[in-house]
Amino acid sequence: MASCCETEAAAVTTEAYLAGAAVREARELVAELCRHFYAPGWVTGTGGSITVKVNDPAVPLADRLIVMSPSGVQKERMVAADMYVFSADGKVLSEPAAKPWPNKPPKCTDCAPLFMKAYQMRGAGAVIHSHGIETCIASMLDPGAKEFRMTHMEMLKAIKGHGYRDELVIPIIENTPYEYELTDSLSEAIAAYPKATAVLVRNHGIFVWGDSWISAKTQAESYHYLLDAAIKLYQLGIDWTTPEHGPVNRAKRSRSILNPGIPNECHAAEPLKCVVLDIEGTTTPISFVTDVMFPYARDNVRKHLTSTFYSEETKEDIKLLRVQIEDDLRNGIPGAVPVPPDEAGKEEVINSLVANVESMIEADWKVTSLKQLQGHIWRTGFEREEIHGVIFEDVPEALKNWNSRNIKVYIYSSGSREAQRLLFGNTEHGDLRPFLCGYFDTTIGNKKETRSYFEIAQTLRVDSPSQILFITDVFQEAIAAKNAGFEVVISIRPGNAPVPENHGFRTIKSLSEVCER
Repeated sequence: MASCCETEAAAVTTEAYLAGAAVREARELVAELCRHFYAPGWVTGTGGSITVKVNDPAVPLADRLIVMSPSGVQKERMVAADMYVFSADGKVLSEPAAKPWPNKPPKCTDCAPLFMKAYQMRGAGAVIHSHGIETCIASMLDPGAKEFRMTHMEMLKAIKGHGYRDELVIPIIENTPYEYELTDSLSEAIAAYPKATAVLVRNHGIFVWGDSWISAKTQAESYHYLLDAAIKLYQLGIDWTTPEHGPVNRAKRSRSILNPGIPNECHAAEPLKCVVLDIEGTTTPISFVTDVMFPYARDNVRKHLTSTFYSEETKEDIKLLRVQIEDDLRNGIPGAVPVPPDEAGKEEVINSLVANVESMIEADWKVTSLKQLQGHIWRTGFEREEIHGVIFEDVPEALKNWNSRNIKVYIYSSGSREAQRLLFGNTEHGDLRPFLCGYFDTTIGNKKETRSYFEIAQTLRVDSPSQILFITDVFQEAIAAKNAGFEVVISIRPGNAPVPENHGFRTIKSLSEVCER
């Protein structure tokens, strides 16, 4: 006997359903949106494409049929009958009939596999692909940039998860001769930027998604506004990436801090004053964090919360977790479950917190609330000598070398500052904290956002950001630091994730390779 889900799935593929009101309305909606987006130049010359999920409340969003505009059709003349209809897993269920010459035979858009990634990876209800000229030009303002960034603009409020003071980060991927060839790079960008609701394709256009066609349309209009504003600000010499919107420092934006053509030499006009080190993959094997630290926190979270539940420190930890979990629930993050009020009892609250924390750890969720709690759990582990910090053999000597040259060394990690101090205070080489001048964590900002590095530079009070050397194993962090004017080196250690080809940064396998200046 077929299950209820199987019965529903079968129902949405019948001829009667395909000819029904829900699918018909979705077809008409896509045609209307294509005509609407033709006017501002988003889908001219048959370019661009739009797709929506069929609005049928009786069917879960993930299982709903998909209506998609075709390829090579004059978008302003499209009608409902021109649309393709797909199943939720991407199978064509209905295609348009051929029209007489000079119309081309019907063809499914090359964007179909890219649209499916947004549906599958982001739970989208609609996706808009625009060829608007502002999307192309904005991606060309900085030819080497892997991200477009903007902050302190009113229209940022229309982008999901953003406010006026937030930094908008849109990943940029490189164009290919055929759109379907973008599938892998688009998937990587979606995975690497969980907060993003758009991806720019250099010299090509933009993909925007939302949980409904209204959300996608609203955000697409806002993205085009913001990209157009950036172009105009660039022409006026105004920097759109900083809160002050001061003059663009063109020398800083165009200068290569490290000469990628000479990978083992330093190239800098400013004397080095500070070194900022990442931890995972730079000073410490990733395996130590994933195989020791994370499992220890996961295995001891219940014990820690139970034994410290009424302490002021844990009350603050729980308060931060509640805020994060509420935000995750609003955004439909998998694994997030509601936390009952304190009146429900200690055990019920702890059960829900443990479920959320385990899910966050499994997803490597880099949020302050989780990192702060983990730091407190690890503190107990270090105090009981159940954990000992592991660092690479070259790290102590490098720290001593920099200290002997009066170069200040700092740590910037997604782990809490307390966790950082615990790690370097309890290593196999002894207490290394005397060689460190300070610690930064996500309270200063996300490590993949340029604004965080501006804040660090302000805190360190250097004459120029180029007097700071940042060493990391994460390409997106390297880009963000470089855009802030830092000197950047990428750490290549065993177990680290590969970096893109032709990334343009100097790489090292040991801190001893960092040349003296």
